[in-house]
Amino acid sequence: QVQLVESGGGLVQPGGSLRLSCAASRSIFSINTMGWYRQASGNERELVASIGSGGGTNYADSVKGRFTISRDNAKNTVYLQMNNLEPEDTAVYYCYGAYSAIPRYWGQGTQVTVSS
Repeated sequence: QVQLVESGGGLVQPGGSLRLSCAASRSIFSINTMGWYRQASGNERELVASIGSGGGTNYADSVKGRFTISRDNAKNTVYLQMNNLEPEDTAVYYCYGAYSAIPRYWGQGTQVTVSS
C-alpha cells in the first residue's frame, strides 16, 4: 500500500503560478504511472497530466503548454508545475499512482482556486 499526500494548493490570481507536490509513503520507482486528476465543483473528475516510469508525459489539451509534470523517484515525489493559471483551473487536484490504466492509489486532494 502507498499513501499519497498532496501539498502546494491555494489561492492565486489569474496568470499566476503554483507548484503541487505529491509525496509517497514509499518508493514510486515501481509504479508505472503517476499523475494528477482534478475535479471542479459539479463536474466529473478529469485527467490533467500523467508521467510514466520512463519519463513519458501526457497532458489534457486544456493545460498543454501551461502545466508541467515531473517525478523524482529518489524523493518519492511527483510535481505539477502550473503556470498562467486561469479561473477554469479552479478545482481539487488529486494525485494518483497506477500500475495499469486504472489508478490504484489516490491522495486526499488539494484545493486550487484561481480568482482575482
